[in-house]
Amino acid sequence: MNRYIMIAGILIPLIGSLFLPLIGRYNEKFRNIMALVFTLAALVCAGGALPGVLSREPYAIRFALPLGLSFGFYGDALAVFMALTAASVSSVIVIYSYGYIHEEDNQNEYYMMICLFVGAMMGLVYSTNLIAIYTFWEISSLCCWRLIGFYRTELTVQRADKAFIITVFGALIMLIGFIGIYGKTGTFELTAMKGIHIPAWTVVLILFGILSKSATYPLHSWLPDAGVAPSPVTSLLHAAVLVKIGVYAYARFFVLTFKIDQVFTTAVPAIAGISAIISAGVAFRENDIKRVVGYSTISQLAFILMGLSSGTKIGFIGGLLYILAHSVAKGGLFLCCGIVEHNLHTKDIRVMGGLAKNMPFTALAFIICAFSVMGIPPLAGFFAKHLVIDGIVETGNILIGAMFIASAVMTIMYLARLFVKVFLGPQTFPNVKEGTPIMVISVMILAVMSLLLGIFIYWPSQLATMAWGGM
Repeated sequence: MNRYIMIAGILIPLIGSLFLPLIGRYNEKFRNIMALVFTLAALVCAGGALPGVLSREPYAIRFALPLGLSFGFYGDALAVFMALTAASVSSVIVIYSYGYIHEEDNQNEYYMMICLFVGAMMGLVYSTNLIAIYTFWEISSLCCWRLIGFYRTELTVQRADKAFIITVFGALIMLIGFIGIYGKTGTFELTAMKGIHIPAWTVVLILFGILSKSATYPLHSWLPDAGVAPSPVTSLLHAAVLVKIGVYAYARFFVLTFKIDQVFTTAVPAIAGISAIISAGVAFRENDIKRVVGYSTISQLAFILMGLSSGTKIGFIGGLLYILAHSVAKGGLFLCCGIVEHNLHTKDIRVMGGLAKNMPFTALAFIICAFSVMGIPPLAGFFAKHLVIDGIVETGNILIGAMFIASAVMTIMYLARLFVKVFLGPQTFPNVKEGTPIMVISVMILAVMSLLLGIFIYWPSQLATMAWGGM
């Protein structure tokens, strides 16, 4: 029965999301509670799959379809690692939402899309079938579209449409690559393709979909624009779920399953390095608090991609650990930005200052999470970045290493600038108050998680090490 725990982790948030609007019509508080329950179910199920992974007997299940087709789910170390990361941060985001959108309209759809989003992520990471992966990939894009356009203004709808077009188009291009692989192998099952060399043109097509979803330059512009969405949505997109799908797919396809030409192992880190530097540079000149953090996400995702694409074990482990560290810390940063925006009714950092005096807990959570993203010891981001740079050094690629170091220094500079402008200096809003208790508790949870992950980094690193072995 344990093998069905993966199915439960997918179906509970997926099916549960469909009932939330109905529940909300009669009792909004109960709807909110059930949204959290459905999200926590994904987390509990991921934790339930952990013993099988640690005992090196991961859970697997397969369903036969007509015409000789089949699809399956596989709870290996990589899948469980991603599921735990996404579900844990998403659960905190749901709690935070209680205080952020309680006065907004259309809450039924909001919580429905959040849970559907989480379910799609669970389905994607556990799936071993390329068509199933594509299906869950597109469900996430649909959720992204509705959530970015939550406020239903002309601007938010335009930004939502932009994100939808870019990510869906990228996925369609990727689907063509999947079909090309089927033409070569006669199957869509990843478990049957391990070690198979795939043509260069299919790699290019799949990479296009990956880079569009992970907002890698030059397919990045939709992600900073998504800042018009409610802050818990941007936290979900930038930190917990959406953009992590792309880097997960890279790890699953091009590190653990397929063999690809040497040219791609050189080109992808170079693309990531360029994306990291450009986005970090743009973050310097932005004055919108959420766009600064948004461009930071693009830069940090490039760090992750550098590690995963380094071709080294240590770089791969560092990349996975940074997925975890970044999800927690960046989730906290966006939620802190949400408290600031919610209370000040502006996102312009040029009119802010001195907020630490009246918003001490938000300021504390912000700086802790920022330190993790900066790579300051002893937080989780430090250890992850250290492993990534070790992996890059191991390859002997000095240029990529220089790009990594340069963008890491720039990260420290623009996040320090952001903290100083927002929380230090003279008070420009002397009457501003701290966020609501539930919002403050949420950001403090993520800040504490960033600290604890750094102290207990050994345990997630063991899971990341096991993920290197693949299916």
